[in-house]
Amino acid sequence: MDLDPDDVFRDDEDDPDNELYLERESTKELLVYLVDASPKMFSTTSLAGDQKDETHFQIALSCISQSLKTRIINSSYDEVAICFFNTREKKNLLDINGVFIFNVAEREFLDRPTARLIKEFDCVEERFMKEIGSQYGIVSGTRENSLYNALWVAQALLRKGSAKMADKRILLFTNEDDPFGNVKGATKIDMTRTTLQRAKDAQDLGISIEILPLSWPDEEFNVSLFYADLSGLEGDDLAQFFPSTVEKLQDMKDQLRKRMFKKRIVKRITFSIANGLSIELNSYALIRPALPGAITWLDSVSNRPLKTERSFLCSDTGALLQEPPKRYQSYKNENITFSVEELSEIKRVTTGNLHLLGFKPLSCLKDHHNLRPSTFVFPSDEEVIGSTCIFIALHRSMLRLKRFALAFYGSSSRPQLVALIAQDEIISHGGQIEPPGMHMIHLPYSEDIRHVEEVYSYSNGATPKATDDQIMKAAALMKRIDFKDFSVCQFSNPALQRHYAVLQALALEELDIPETNDETLPDEEGMSRPRVVSALEEFKLSVYGDNDDVESELVDNGKASETSKKRKAIAENAVKECANFDWDDLADSGKLKDLTVVELKFYLTAHKLPVGGKKEALISRILTHMGK
Repeated sequence: MDLDPDDVFRDDEDDPDNELYLERESTKELLVYLVDASPKMFSTTSLAGDQKDETHFQIALSCISQSLKTRIINSSYDEVAICFFNTREKKNLLDINGVFIFNVAEREFLDRPTARLIKEFDCVEERFMKEIGSQYGIVSGTRENSLYNALWVAQALLRKGSAKMADKRILLFTNEDDPFGNVKGATKIDMTRTTLQRAKDAQDLGISIEILPLSWPDEEFNVSLFYADLSGLEGDDLAQFFPSTVEKLQDMKDQLRKRMFKKRIVKRITFSIANGLSIELNSYALIRPALPGAITWLDSVSNRPLKTERSFLCSDTGALLQEPPKRYQSYKNENITFSVEELSEIKRVTTGNLHLLGFKPLSCLKDHHNLRPSTFVFPSDEEVIGSTCIFIALHRSMLRLKRFALAFYGSSSRPQLVALIAQDEIISHGGQIEPPGMHMIHLPYSEDIRHVEEVYSYSNGATPKATDDQIMKAAALMKRIDFKDFSVCQFSNPALQRHYAVLQALALEELDIPETNDETLPDEEGMSRPRVVSALEEFKLSVYGDNDDVESELVDNGKASETSKKRKAIAENAVKECANFDWDDLADSGKLKDLTVVELKFYLTAHKLPVGGKKEALISRILTHMGK
């Protein structure tokens, strides 16, 4: 049996590299959307400008719909339930009044979101009054408490799984800041007490309750009346409640289609220091590459996932092999066979723990030593008592002495040298900006480092050097096109955005594919500003002189390459064709739109302007250049 050597010696266990890509079951979230369906939610709220008036109920449904669409991409393990309270009809696990769980066939109440759920939820508003209905569930003179019932039902839904294995949350949408405002006397006190106790019971089980209030333009939602006690808000959290809530609602509606990895524990690591002294660390991946989801093969008839099975047949007899096959590696014309156990033992270089080797000054660590995104580590006393005290002692000493810890960290297939760099806590305006802890930097081995082996020079042996004038012109150009307040968070991956948009359109059977904005495209309008163009031309002139056609296309014999010749021919043809049009007259009469894109590009190429973009962008660029 001929096998690929690389495949033979591939590790069967988890590789630390996979921490960047693997979304484990323990990181999933269980979420219940709890929506107030009282008649007050259906009152129209006036919006500024030309926007269409909409009710708070419509806003809540729109937020949840968008959240469901992105959640399918956010995490394939997350499970959600949609629950309305203050309803006429009832449908829930406990069969209590005023609570209706929206769901579709072949799906549990709390389950992973599906395309069918989203499609039917988008139409729920049209038939809500007929099939579900709206009514006030808390009425004076009765003991009915729909909010208490809703929290009870949500808690029952979230009994699934333990708090250690999943994050459990309740998101409550309402525009009523005092749900017991119509109830008086001892009845109000008793209903308030029992509802708050129900919320506390849920929180004691590891369920967090978040309020997303919907305010009127002329009336602010007073969270202090009731919901601050229900959600446990106090102090700074209460003061910052409204700004953070606005961000959550906006995030739900305008959220990008990208994978949102929460800062959860990726792996628990045993840090061996010396002489049998070990502590426990939790590791967190701060940056993860966003990748499309894995492809799942489905049966063409039943549409169910296929299960792959593999069997080995004897090449001589064709019989099915019952014993585990042995693997071999060719060595000196002889096949050396290995059992699975022997291969596993051969590949096992280390136990997978983190072993301290020593300490070095921070000056020894260079920027290019960082092989991939770092891992943040923080102590845990869950398994090893005293880990935090020992970690703090190391952390403070490393900060004071300005040293980093050199350690050995590896799996059975990829042993790795790492540097542990202490990070001090940063506090600003009463809030924590950076937490204390350590960053684990993955270091290269000597074989991984590539030294510069070639000195680029002209054919006569001279090494090219920039003159002071060229450096000055380059600095002026960089100053003109400098990004202000740059952050990588400003850019989303256009390929992923397109992938998710097409995926959503196919799953929901939408006729139109949602538009995606490619934020990586150059700012053509900004690059065509006179000052930027002038700085660019001055830089080119300082480097290439008047003979700027050859630029970097020069080959060893000093002649222009074929690419340069073609570009020069295109430019000459553009100048010739451009002279056939009266551009001033076309611009003044508004007839530029009657020209073809090819004809518009004659002007742009002749004047050395960018030629990319749609027809409207080309016309705008021409008018800007002409000063119209």
